[in-house]
Amino acid sequence: MKSNYSRLPVLILLTILLALSGCRGNRETQSGSNVVHITGAGSTFAAPLYNRWIEVYTKDHTDVGISYDAVGSGEGTKRFIAGTVDFGASDSAMTDEKMAEVSSGVQLIPATAGAIVLAYNIPNLNGKLKLSRKVYADIFLGRIRMWNDPRIKEDNPGLNLPDMNIVTVVRSDSSGTTWAFTNHLSAISKEWRENGPGVGKEIDFPGNAMFGSGNGGVAAKIKNSRASIGYVEYGFAKRAALSMALLENKAGNFVEPDDSSPTETLANTASTMPANLRLFLPDPDGKTSYPIVTYSWLLLNKRYDDKSKEAKLKEFISWGLTKGQKFGPELGYAPLPGQVADAALKAVKNIN
Repeated sequence: MKSNYSRLPVLILLTILLALSGCRGNRETQSGSNVVHITGAGSTFAAPLYNRWIEVYTKDHTDVGISYDAVGSGEGTKRFIAGTVDFGASDSAMTDEKMAEVSSGVQLIPATAGAIVLAYNIPNLNGKLKLSRKVYADIFLGRIRMWNDPRIKEDNPGLNLPDMNIVTVVRSDSSGTTWAFTNHLSAISKEWRENGPGVGKEIDFPGNAMFGSGNGGVAAKIKNSRASIGYVEYGFAKRAALSMALLENKAGNFVEPDDSSPTETLANTASTMPANLRLFLPDPDGKTSYPIVTYSWLLLNKRYDDKSKEAKLKEFISWGLTKGQKFGPELGYAPLPGQVADAALKAVKNIN
């Protein structure tokens, strides 16, 4: 028969291991409980930039966890109003009526800006497509239905435009990109303004339209659909290697979208940013201005009940408005003009 004393070393070892395991578990629980979790939802237009911000910021700030759901501006605004997310994101700034639905108040923060391009898939085209203001408005009105229409040919002498039906690609979801695009069309086209489908996040486009969800969905549809043309944020079109039309601006010049397109437009208009930070650019002035540019806003409460969350959210947004701006150009967005960024930072600091 074995002595009970022979079991003592084993029992002591097990006791020590259990104690150490418990201490480690307590440390992990305490560490996890100290992480502040922040949720956001909205714009697909600016989603690549916001996701980059989150990736970089949370790597250095392990006391905060941030998630962002790119569901479109319309759905993101709904979730923000309902209070199911801590911040929203939209390419169409909230109206006063919508802001009044939020009891804790709303602070709009311009976070970035970008160009909306007309990307196309025309097989075997022997050059770059140019579209005058009236022509591209009439394409989306369904009044120009063939690629070899004389009005398109007039803008593109020598281009081998095919005898193919034009297929427009538009958004299927509630979209701030759609709002900004139709706001532009309403500004440049009397026909759109007076008899067209209007301005909004969800539009019943006339003509031969097909649908994509989010900017990524529209870019994919254009990529895979011959004779198509659609409106999409510049960075999405660039990453999908889509051809992009040169568009006629207010000064009558055809401007090709590139990495600097929105920057020049913003520089020409920054001084007109109002105190409420709600500036729309439906038809910007300037000889070199790209004609379809929009700010993209973060939607914040003016006060949060959870002060720890409020502080961490303010720190993150302030970082995005300063150090985070450098990530914009590589993703196809324009850094905010200095005076706009300063005004946005001041607004963030006033959240309390």
